[in-house]
Amino acid sequence: MGPQPARDAAQGRLIILAVVLFISYLCVAISLPVIPLFVAGDLGLGNVWAGLGVGSAFLATILTRGFAGTLSDRRGAKLAVSRGLVFYVAGGLVSMTAGLLSHLPWQAFCLLVLGRLLIGLGESLAGVGVVAWGIGIVGPQRAGKVLALIGAALYGAFAAGGPVGLALLDRLGFSGAMAVSALLPALGLLAVSRMEGVAAHPNAERPPFRSVLGRIWMQGSVVCLQGIGFAAIGAFLSLHFVREGWPFAGLGLTAFGTGFVLVRFTLGHLPDRIGGLPVAIGSLAVEAVGQLLVWSANDPLLALAGAFLTGLGCSLVFPSMGREVVHIVEPHLRGTALGAFAAFQDVAYGLTGPVAGLLADRAGYGSIFLMGSAAASVGLLTALHLRRTRPATVKRPA
Repeated sequence: MGPQPARDAAQGRLIILAVVLFISYLCVAISLPVIPLFVAGDLGLGNVWAGLGVGSAFLATILTRGFAGTLSDRRGAKLAVSRGLVFYVAGGLVSMTAGLLSHLPWQAFCLLVLGRLLIGLGESLAGVGVVAWGIGIVGPQRAGKVLALIGAALYGAFAAGGPVGLALLDRLGFSGAMAVSALLPALGLLAVSRMEGVAAHPNAERPPFRSVLGRIWMQGSVVCLQGIGFAAIGAFLSLHFVREGWPFAGLGLTAFGTGFVLVRFTLGHLPDRIGGLPVAIGSLAVEAVGQLLVWSANDPLLALAGAFLTGLGCSLVFPSMGREVVHIVEPHLRGTALGAFAAFQDVAYGLTGPVAGLLADRAGYGSIFLMGSAAASVGLLTALHLRRTRPATVKRPA
């Protein structure tokens, strides 16, 4: 009975951290459905530029994941999170300024991209830092649960942020929505400043980043392929609804996020209990079906059902494969490995926007979701290959 109070205290700290992340990550979530409408509508720059506006944040994240992981390992996860939230605030304020220059489309777009790059750097630092902080609080044997809870906070923010962002756009305009998005991580920064951090590993010997990357690239590839479906919904589902003349354009991310969070809270223990690969395999199959349903839908309810199924499928892929990663690297490399691992998802988010924009121009918005289904199917085959050829990669905790 002795360890129970300590375990309860650790669980409480983890929940508080997840709540702080939820509030702060609304900065990202509010902007996702708003930016394509601003770029393609107010600035009149078209689908490719709208996709680039969304995807530019993920480019910054990809390029800085290694730095974020090393900072978290060497100087502590709390510092990484705090710096990330500062960049969130700065990115929101710069994006707000871009909205004031809508009469100068290209100048506004360049300023918007700068703001998105700052937010991408913030996401790199905050995302890696929060996961490393959470695992440091409860231990690596519960890494799957940490990743599931943190992901529930992130995608819960996506679920709330879609309609909130569109409502703010309607009432306050683009600059007003971005101002609100800058305020929320400022509140998160105030909260984390009062929280106790976890130990860093400043003097441990470290292999080159490419060596760490080489150990986890297969798991990362699965997450990359899974992320294409989510990125397609985040960047283009609202435009798809508008083009089809359907109502409920703001509910696409909500449907996705609802399915995502539902699975995280009810089945988030599965990766730790039965292993990451079996869970990822089943999840990717569900995502592929969900994307097919969005592609084939001839009314908004079917499209929302497809988004919901996509959320169900996407939910546990990251924690499942992340659990595998945590257990194949040494403790002092966890932040670095998680940074490299998360970069694969960032690649999906960063490339899907502009590539899907080109595809939409040529074959319509529906084709984007067919691409998402194909990517999830390839991810499924990759996970099956990993399970067949590397069955002992991860040891199940006692």
